[in-house]
Amino acid sequence: MTMIEVNLQTVHARLAAACRAAGREAGDVTLLAVSKTFGPEAVAQAWAAGQTAFGENYIQEAVQKISQLRQLSDPARAPLQWHCIGPVQSNKTRLVAEHFDWVQTVDRLKIAQRLSEQRPPGLPPLQVCIQVNVDGGPAKSGVLPPEALALARQVAALPGLRLRGVMSIPEPAPDFETACAVFAQVKAVFDALNAQGLALDTLSMGMSADLEAAIHAGSTLVRVGTAIFGGRPRPA
Repeated sequence: MTMIEVNLQTVHARLAAACRAAGREAGDVTLLAVSKTFGPEAVAQAWAAGQTAFGENYIQEAVQKISQLRQLSDPARAPLQWHCIGPVQSNKTRLVAEHFDWVQTVDRLKIAQRLSEQRPPGLPPLQVCIQVNVDGGPAKSGVLPPEALALARQVAALPGLRLRGVMSIPEPAPDFETACAVFAQVKAVFDALNAQGLALDTLSMGMSADLEAAIHAGSTLVRVGTAIFGGRPRPA
């Protein structure tokens, strides 16, 4: 059994325990394995252990990895699914639109429009989340909560995209209660958008260190890297 397989089992046990503590079903939460800076061999090991959804931050690195791993397939399993979870610059939208299945970091209409226009017609719509900045920090990516509804409606109207939900990366919190309170702010944005008829199903929040608090607050997708793959090598 590889280290990655053992780590995945441990993370799944944490997810199940967190769901039980929150009074939720374990199947309510999707695990996204964040494979940025790790090579295709690590992704292949995780796939062999049952993981199918992977998150990448660095576009060019990810595109190479996606191309190298196209041969991984099993008719009895879901295909590999790739999520862009890093900032998307205008000069990278075509690569993202052509290679990824999801983009979780849409925070500007211009980026959403380019992704929609550049999505190849033979592919299904690109699944997207809008990134929300609940901390308000000027150095953080994401639309501020009061602006989320306007952006969500604009994104939902674009033909090459399908708006699925909300994503956020709050600053690390000092304790469980504080983390829950911050994640509750993200959940409030998600609920407010649904109250306006947007029918969102994905609330992406929580990482290796705080996934329990995120699940307690209502996360439906957690992004876990270090707890699966170990400490990150420095990117080239």
